[in-house]
Amino acid sequence: MMADNKTKSTKPANKTPPKSPADPAKERAAKRLSYESNSSHEGAMAAELSALEEAFRKFAIHGDTRATGKELHGKNWSKLCKDCHVIDGKNVTITDVDIVFSKIKGKSSRTITFDQFKDALQELSKKRFKDKSNEEAVQEIHKLIEGKAPIISGVTKTISSPTVSRLTDTSKFTGSHKERFDPSGKGRGKAGREDLVDASGYVPGYKHAGTYDHKVQGSK
Repeated sequence: MMADNKTKSTKPANKTPPKSPADPAKERAAKRLSYESNSSHEGAMAAELSALEEAFRKFAIHGDTRATGKELHGKNWSKLCKDCHVIDGKNVTITDVDIVFSKIKGKSSRTITFDQFKDALQELSKKRFKDKSNEEAVQEIHKLIEGKAPIISGVTKTISSPTVSRLTDTSKFTGSHKERFDPSGKGRGKAGREDLVDASGYVPGYKHAGTYDHKVQGSK
């Protein structure tokens, strides 16, 4: 009897076999790859936008120490289009740039935001790159601007002052100072500072000084 009870009590357990440990690992790996793929795509897009935003910011603060870089006014918008060669004088002119700015900014505003800036570029891209599709045209006009900064041109002009002009006008010099310059205003050098002995044999101021030797040699 005891043997029969032991036999009945030792029935095989009916358990569901555990999942393979490799399955969760594969699932996690697939999720990670998907996340990394999406992140890399988003990162590339962010890098592209950051280059455009950086150019926008640089032009937005150009010449204005109080500017935040978040808004671009009309003058610097025109400079951006000129410096980045959006204006080509053929398909896009300064007039086109002004018209688009007025259209995008709204009636009561004098500036445009970055989003409005992109809208303005999209408008101009249709004229600047007529032979390309809308998407390609936008990409091309972005390439003209990305990573660019305002071009600083010209030189500082000297401020005209009556006092400075009087001090530098050699024709108005008198006394010993006058002797240091010739009638054209060019400095005489040492001859203007010291009394040099004239050993030429000619009377000082003689117009034909130095011609005698040439005449004598010519007659021989």
